[in-house]
Amino acid sequence: MGLLKNIEWKDNSNNIIVHKFDMKEDYISKGSVLTVRDGQNVVFATQGKMADVFLPGYYKLDTKSIPVITKLMSWKYGFQNPFRSDVYFVSTKQFTNQKWGTPNPITIRDKEYGVVRVRSFGSYSFRVKDAYVFLSELSGSGQSFATQDITDYLRSILISGITDAIGESKLSILDFAANLDELAKRVKETLNDDFKALGLELIKFNIENFSMPEELEKALDKNTALMMRRNTTDVEMRLAQADALREAAKNPGMAGSMIGAGVGMGMGANMGHMFAKMASEEPTNGKFCSQCGASIGPKVKFCPECGAKIGANVCGKCGATVKTGSKFCPECGNKL
Repeated sequence: MGLLKNIEWKDNSNNIIVHKFDMKEDYISKGSVLTVRDGQNVVFATQGKMADVFLPGYYKLDTKSIPVITKLMSWKYGFQNPFRSDVYFVSTKQFTNQKWGTPNPITIRDKEYGVVRVRSFGSYSFRVKDAYVFLSELSGSGQSFATQDITDYLRSILISGITDAIGESKLSILDFAANLDELAKRVKETLNDDFKALGLELIKFNIENFSMPEELEKALDKNTALMMRRNTTDVEMRLAQADALREAAKNPGMAGSMIGAGVGMGMGANMGHMFAKMASEEPTNGKFCSQCGASIGPKVKFCPECGAKIGANVCGKCGATVKTGSKFCPECGNKL
């Protein structure tokens, strides 16, 4: 029978959470010492039960330092006999840059696009906060327990939290990118109790990206392209209308044909209004009807508004009656 003198674990790994000390055929006796380094906790287990917990420090094992085992062993007069125990070293350092991702799409109800499936990925960091609870809940009976032995389980918890956070946020899928930090904070707050129940602490949680189904991405890209073309088309139509008006101004006879062509191009209504405006703004040479005062064009014999005859005894500029043979209007001085 070998008697242990010093129990310790020099942790040189980056991913071992739990290390079970190899007892071989050794026994723990009164006077054995235990060294627990910074970033470690040690848990003794006997008779299938988690017993005494040791924080960082140097311990001489006796009745005072192992009270739970003393009670389990029914030592009436204290630590007397060498005994066998499972000794677990638990790393309490922070395990960073742990990756997570959705193995299957998350189905959400989007307020704009209906039921949508999205994928997401990111990273997180955690540490063991309560070694006793952690060993009781998760650790097995193997010699070591690494991060990969727990990350699959933690990923399922994280995805559940992400799904809840997205549903409660009621954000449109197009707004996810602008709210990654807020969603990550909501997930972390939601999962704190779940991690605590495992003896863990979720230190940091990041959402790096959300991705949509390929068909939805194509539909959004197509819609964006159509919006851009619609804006460009409006400008092109206005330029075409301006060109058509310039040509029509040079040749009044082609105005009707241009309007007809404009109808086929979706421009008929606009061009019709513009031609009407041009007609209303046609120069009148300053002549007015003596009866109704409407503006009249050159060489007009009858008023287009009231039908009155445009006589020679009326001033063409101000509409005042003039005497036959007068050379100038007595009201405005217009030459007759």
